[in-house]
Amino acid sequence: LYTLADVLHGTRFAGVGLSPDGRYLIANYRTTYVGGRSAGSTRITELASGKVLAERTENMQWMPRSNRYYYTRTGVDGRQLIVVDPLTGMETVLVNKLPDGYFQFAPTEDYLLFTMTQEGPKERKEIYEVLEPDDRQPGWRNRSYLAKYDLKTGLLQPLTFGYHNVWAADISNDGRYLLMMTSQSRLTKRPTTLFSLYRLDMQTLQAELLIDKDGFISGARFSPDGTQVLVSGSPESLGGIGKNVKEGQTPSMTDGQLYLLNIADKRVTPLTKDFNPSVQRAVWNKVDGQVYFTAENRDCYSLYRMNPADGKIQQLEVSEDLVNSFSLAQNAPVMAYYGQSASNSDRLYTMNTKKMKSSLLEDLSKDILKDVELGECKAWSFTNSRGDTIYGRYYLPPHFDANRKYPMIVNYYGGCSPVSRNFESRYPHHAYAALGYVVYVIEPSGATGFGQEFSARHVNTAGEGVAQDIIEGTKQFCKEHAFVNDKKIGCIGASYGGFMTQYLQTQTDIFAAAISHAGISDHTSYWGEGYWGYSYSEVSMANSYPWSNPDLFVKQSPLFNADKIHTPLLFLHGDADVNVPVGESIQMFTALKLLGRETAFVAVTGQDHHIVDYGKRIQWQNTIFAWFAKWLQDDATWWNAIYKPKNL
Repeated sequence: LYTLADVLHGTRFAGVGLSPDGRYLIANYRTTYVGGRSAGSTRITELASGKVLAERTENMQWMPRSNRYYYTRTGVDGRQLIVVDPLTGMETVLVNKLPDGYFQFAPTEDYLLFTMTQEGPKERKEIYEVLEPDDRQPGWRNRSYLAKYDLKTGLLQPLTFGYHNVWAADISNDGRYLLMMTSQSRLTKRPTTLFSLYRLDMQTLQAELLIDKDGFISGARFSPDGTQVLVSGSPESLGGIGKNVKEGQTPSMTDGQLYLLNIADKRVTPLTKDFNPSVQRAVWNKVDGQVYFTAENRDCYSLYRMNPADGKIQQLEVSEDLVNSFSLAQNAPVMAYYGQSASNSDRLYTMNTKKMKSSLLEDLSKDILKDVELGECKAWSFTNSRGDTIYGRYYLPPHFDANRKYPMIVNYYGGCSPVSRNFESRYPHHAYAALGYVVYVIEPSGATGFGQEFSARHVNTAGEGVAQDIIEGTKQFCKEHAFVNDKKIGCIGASYGGFMTQYLQTQTDIFAAAISHAGISDHTSYWGEGYWGYSYSEVSMANSYPWSNPDLFVKQSPLFNADKIHTPLLFLHGDADVNVPVGESIQMFTALKLLGRETAFVAVTGQDHHIVDYGKRIQWQNTIFAWFAKWLQDDATWWNAIYKPKNL
């Protein structure tokens, strides 16, 4: 059966890159071994023959034009930049004493663009001043700037200077122009961070302002000829020209959109206004002039191609539910991508972008799932009381018997993105199913990937509508599937999903057990204390504040409705969480204890919002399994073995 060991161990892809001519492929891997040790490796393959040309431990990338790859190493005199011929393996030291900092090659390969860091003023350790809410974050006072390293002369020339952070968005194909972005804080009005986009002439060092103080843009890329810019952002970007919601709705700031900016006249065209999937990563391909991008498409990460001339979008046929990464050759119609599906791990493919046909190159899932039997995963949707189609899917235990009654676990989104069909995740659904559960994954109102109007339901609702979808979906699923024991249903979520777990118990008694990991119990305390509390509230509670909308912040907070909860509720939390502080679980646990309700609180030492430590992840996951076994399978053995009863 599929277990947590299968989730944690084995080899997965960590990146992929095609050479400019499309003949060679760099594939990066990350292998995790029993005990927690992990190691990275890189393989260079000749695609036509399938021959492996090199295997290394260094992180390698392709030069933009010359079909050589490069990496850095520590030499006698400092950091070195090494370039390698993939066929011969001959190495050349391109730069000795390479400056510190992140860099990228100019497309012309005659200079490197560095992102450098200038450290900000220091405070005393024993007593210190906090200047702004974000000043609590390590490194917030540091500022990034750009510098050009000329490969011929070895001179490092600063390009920007000043207080604001500056970073590179793209370099034009002729190497002359740089797209760069800056940020500045404005706490008194949403959005509280503003971004500006400039085009810098690398010859004259004259900067042209393209977009001024827009808090909703996130990135930009040049067109192949450098006359246009593909801008990414949210629906409210660029004056809201791409907004497509109902009157009175505020769009979700996490719903990804694309815009086309013409540099000559600054004219902007929204490209995805009527496109429901939420755009993730986009690349403007030089070979065919098309824009390729991935997007959250319901619970999938689908791959698309768009013609920027007319805005027409085509979904490409791929072999996986989720395309996690892709690479395009600069000078050939070749793509490489890897991904996974609901019932398999990583697989790598190549695609001819003229014929649009995929070929399997490497299947890592085969080894991960060797001798492992999985239950089925099936799609299931329903129509809620408001007339909306609410999508979802469910997982069955291996050796499923339709004549039995199975306990069920319900899972839902934790931020704004839907619960994807990722095979390996924080909550590996097949691992739960292997323990004898039916697992129902629901994509309720507010998730991105279903259109702007749907994702806007996340804003200023604090669970209202979302909870109704989950409750109605769970009841309807049980009604239509007789193999579910409707007296033994559990639910689980993290972060916003942890809040939803708590909130659901104030609205219904259909659950026999519930688990909240790093959940928000009081919107007012989370809003002020979490590192990103107030900025996430720009998304979820746009233009609402505790003093202006107490009904939203207080009445929708589970803490102020704790007396309505009767479900056994487990709180899990990393005690070093700076996103949702651990106090969010502590105060709700305290409330339920004072009310005499069935509850438990487990803190994970030294862990932040995600439990990433190998050993602690295993204990954390076993805690979840044990809690559900206790309440959904009437077997407290596992729980009592981990948390022995204590007579105090």
